[in-house]
Amino acid sequence: MRLTCFLLLSSAVWAANVDLLVTARYVVTMDATRRVIENGALAIQGTQIVDAGPAADLLKRHTAKQRLDRPRAILAPGLINTHGHAPMVLFRGIADDLNLQDWLEKFIFPAEARNVTADFVRWGTRLALWEMIRSGTTTYADMYYFEEVIADETRKAGLRGVLGQSIIRFPVPDAKTPAEGLARTERFLQQFKNDPLIVAAVAPHAPYTNDDATLKACRSLANKYGAPLLIHLSETKKENDDSLKEFRMTPAARLSKLGIFDGPTLAAHGVWLTDSDLKLLAAKGVGVAHNPSSNMKLASGVAPVLKMRAAGIAVGLGTDGPAGSNNDLNLFEEMDLAAKLQKVSTGDPRSLSAEQTFAMATIEGARALNLAAKTGSLEKGKAADWIAIDLSEAHALPLFNVYSQLVYALKASDVRDVMVNGRMLLRDRQMLTLDTASIAAKAAAYQVSILASLKK
Repeated sequence: MRLTCFLLLSSAVWAANVDLLVTARYVVTMDATRRVIENGALAIQGTQIVDAGPAADLLKRHTAKQRLDRPRAILAPGLINTHGHAPMVLFRGIADDLNLQDWLEKFIFPAEARNVTADFVRWGTRLALWEMIRSGTTTYADMYYFEEVIADETRKAGLRGVLGQSIIRFPVPDAKTPAEGLARTERFLQQFKNDPLIVAAVAPHAPYTNDDATLKACRSLANKYGAPLLIHLSETKKENDDSLKEFRMTPAARLSKLGIFDGPTLAAHGVWLTDSDLKLLAAKGVGVAHNPSSNMKLASGVAPVLKMRAAGIAVGLGTDGPAGSNNDLNLFEEMDLAAKLQKVSTGDPRSLSAEQTFAMATIEGARALNLAAKTGSLEKGKAADWIAIDLSEAHALPLFNVYSQLVYALKASDVRDVMVNGRMLLRDRQMLTLDTASIAAKAAAYQVSILASLKK
């Protein structure tokens, strides 16, 4: 009898050819054919998706060590936030209803000088990671200070990140000079080279906060390590006007002339890109992060997203920093706003459909970050980066079109499960990789110290 039991157990273990089988009411693949599988499933082995298709077929083909059934949910690729400044969550609401220059120069830069340390960045990143995981983001791009701390916390929490060490011409919390910033960046690139979750990047803040020599040094350093470069570009009319006055060319034309686009590049905002600029970016393969909430809140303008897409530019969605240019890290909100902003600005309700918008939050965002071979869709061979979105609440019923529901009806709070690289980060709305109680307590403590610093 004992021998029989052992043989049966051995047979069951041997027969399990995948680690996890997940079933759902719908699987939104975002593959090349935009396949939506009703009553679908994913098979996952280790860090990868090994099969996606109708649940009935996968249940015949695979025996799983674990099974997760979500009959009232959508399985979708994890959302990709292509631009942000994660630790700035600790400055959430510190200064609102201002234009970009006043917001930066009168409030943010002084507040950062008085408060930002490695410890501040660590706890701010943890708070941001909590918010992003809970709202279905599985990959994000970041530009800030002490980026090695951000990378360390991101890796521990299990998110995927394209993380850029910021370089700027005036003294900042982690570097007094651009040369010091470049040296710190090189150490950062070395530390996280070939990391499975972290892509270390070089992040000159913007054309207007760096001189030509520093910008060229940033590109050279990025190319030395095969790293991407992240930069703000043409966010405001003033930025473009100042560039035309000083350099007699747009910011994009200046960067192109300097060779800054000669390598993987992600440009954030692009609100004031000209038609000539768009041709430049398309020719160089530059990705763009569209930040609708930030551009609206700071009254920066409406980015020419339709023209960007028509030019062949990969356009993703971003939240920007949560310190007043947006105030949250909610990509469900960004999807809704992105679609509606293009409609109202063009006067055409057909502009930027729900399906196109969801693509920007997933596979197009992955393309903008040069990660499309790894993430952004649910396909065999891709990383197991997926989210389950619950369909039980009143606002999710009824459901006639999956993309419409995802972009216009469903909310961040509907996210039930999150997996990145084969690791569950959120299950049944419970955080698995972060101590949320300690993060909340630390955020409250920082609120007190930040308020005190502003009175000095």
